[in-house]
Amino acid sequence: QAQLVESGGGLVQPGGSLRLSCAASGFTFSSYGMRWYRQAPGKKRELVAGISTNGDSTNYADSVKGRFTISRDNDKNTVYLQMNSLKPEDTAVYLCNAFRILYRDYWGQGTQVTVSS
Repeated sequence: QAQLVESGGGLVQPGGSLRLSCAASGFTFSSYGMRWYRQAPGKKRELVAGISTNGDSTNYADSVKGRFTISRDNDKNTVYLQMNSLKPEDTAVYLCNAFRILYRDYWGQGTQVTVSS
């Protein structure tokens, strides 16, 4: 049974940092590209960052460039999102996604990030 489990969310003050983790199981993690999305109440789901299967290629939404860093550890079947200089507008549920062309996607249940003083 394929599964993605996010962790690391929480409440942080503006300017603070959080590191999200997404642990994968039940599928060949190293064969899937990985993405982090976020969804705030009343807003569309937004792609935040993506990383290739071996980690040599990454991409970011303009809104998080220079502040967020996506990485992965294929030995641990885990993808990370380091979030620095957090802003109130970063408040959202953050979801992990595994994708592979011609295969079905997998999604985690999400972890809440709240940036507030």
